[in-house]
Amino acid sequence: MRDDSLHEPQFALHVEDLTVSYGADPVLWDIDLDIPPGVMAAIVGPNGSGKSTLLKTALGLVRPVAGHVRFLGRPVRQMRGQIGYVPQRHSVDWDFPTTARDVVEMGLYGKIGWFRRPTAADRARAMDALRELGMQDYAGRHISQLSGGQQQRVFIARALVQDAPILILDEPMAGVDATTEAVIIDLLHRLRAQGRTIIVVHHDLSTVQSYFDWLVMMNVRVIAQGPVAQTYTPENLRATYGRHLAMIAQAGPQE
Repeated sequence: MRDDSLHEPQFALHVEDLTVSYGADPVLWDIDLDIPPGVMAAIVGPNGSGKSTLLKTALGLVRPVAGHVRFLGRPVRQMRGQIGYVPQRHSVDWDFPTTARDVVEMGLYGKIGWFRRPTAADRARAMDALRELGMQDYAGRHISQLSGGQQQRVFIARALVQDAPILILDEPMAGVDATTEAVIIDLLHRLRAQGRTIIVVHHDLSTVQSYFDWLVMMNVRVIAQGPVAQTYTPENLRATYGRHLAMIAQAGPQE
């Protein structure tokens, strides 16, 4: 029997007792976490800690063994058009025959439907999203002809054009150049200032304190969560990564 009632609506993302297993091996174990609305949250942890699986399970792409997830108090099936998702770049077929603008317009299909052609207003919205990321001059370029950083910008533009209150990005800064990273972070900060919730799987510990204001640290289980100033500590880094990486993280730049 489905439970469609509101549950913990004060949180942008509420995860309770979540366990996910691939075969006999648990990937996520008894996860509990709460991310409030209007923050820019990082999810960090070592390789294999379950960060991407957590996002995919929250979005309904992976079936959990136990537990449940709510966005703004509702199951993900009730949140159509309310969540923008940017997957890891390596998971996308970049040889698909389509242009950058076509990819961005796909972000509008939840509102306009898959069988209606985009209007002039829809195309203008797609161009505005590309412009936000400095990609307007590449609108007609085939996506396979773009660099890795340019491809990432296009996929973020696709999520941006949805105008969703929650934006989820899986390693958006992985493998991009410094210029692209700066463009992405500037845009995400502006979206947060507008009241949107940004949830990012992030790999670079040295930028956590300058980029984010909320932090989830995990390694199969949730190790710590909360405001960055309180959560990014040597003790939590050691518990998440081990002593050596904790020392490296503490030596990184702090702003």
